[in-house]
Amino acid sequence: MRSGSRLLIALALVSSILAGAGPAAADTGIGGGSKTPPDPGQKTSGGADDGTLNAGVIVFDRSKNGTGASAGPVISSTSWTPPACWYAPKYSPAQLKAYLEPIWNAESTGSQWDLEQRNKYEKGGEAPDTYKDFNKDKTGKGYWWDSYVNESFPPGWDKCTKPIFWVDKGDPPPADIDNAVTPKILAELAYNEIRVPGTKVTLAPAGTTKVNLPTWAWLDGAAFKPVSVTASVPVLDISATTTAEPVSLKIEPGTTDAQTYPASGVCQINNGRIGEPYAKGKAHDTPPCGVEYLRSSGDGTYPLKATITWKIHWTGSGGAGGDLPDGTFGATQDVTVQEIQAVNR
Repeated sequence: MRSGSRLLIALALVSSILAGAGPAAADTGIGGGSKTPPDPGQKTSGGADDGTLNAGVIVFDRSKNGTGASAGPVISSTSWTPPACWYAPKYSPAQLKAYLEPIWNAESTGSQWDLEQRNKYEKGGEAPDTYKDFNKDKTGKGYWWDSYVNESFPPGWDKCTKPIFWVDKGDPPPADIDNAVTPKILAELAYNEIRVPGTKVTLAPAGTTKVNLPTWAWLDGAAFKPVSVTASVPVLDISATTTAEPVSLKIEPGTTDAQTYPASGVCQINNGRIGEPYAKGKAHDTPPCGVEYLRSSGDGTYPLKATITWKIHWTGSGGAGGDLPDGTFGATQDVTVQEIQAVNR
């Protein structure tokens, strides 16, 4: 199926959906689910840009994910990105017929292309890679696979252009199909769903600090625990859980007129604790995690940035698993630095 034709199909179906939009109904079919998540921890996904009943074949369980208004997605520490598109079961024989016949009848994709598609999916069966009556005689014994698209449409979303193909239950997809859904693909897609807590650090002194005074920095250890998202394809009975664990906090003072503790600015996480809360009597001690400003911020402030690095790994069906690129998530906060006033006698 040519990519241009697939885009025409998508546009035609979007038009028909907008024209006939009515009350929302639950999706029923392969992958199924409803367009409204069944609960706050679960959601189906799959980029339903073709108007089919199967709004999303992948189910995400986010019940162990990070929450809160300040939570956000991790950014890969490398150039790696999760898949922009992939292949998975989408239609039963009856659903494929219901999907394709209106397109052919609309004659919006050209009579020649429509005829080729009819010969492939409806009137074939003798020639290789052709089928008779949408494989209705195999109902319940396999699925029609098609492409799905990441709903944010990142670069590469339009690269999955293989024609719709049939796979019997228990069989792997054809070897020439890149990005056919596997536990590893699910893990990579779950990476995209990870949300981690915000990174505003507690400072002591709070609000306003002084020049040449060590400022202690720490984060609430209770908030910085591992988070995870599980992605699954129920009809294939495969799943993967992607887990992010905090490993370090990097402090960037927002000015070169400062020194960090430790000198690298990277505070390692020990026993679930990030930095150490300030205690009375330690004003002139060297903090295990913090910053010392060497110049006043004048009438303004310094934008201190705190970034957590999260180590990310996954486990999946059949004992599969491995590491994914580390992710980072950071935020800035304003710090006022004043000169220490002395009284001359």
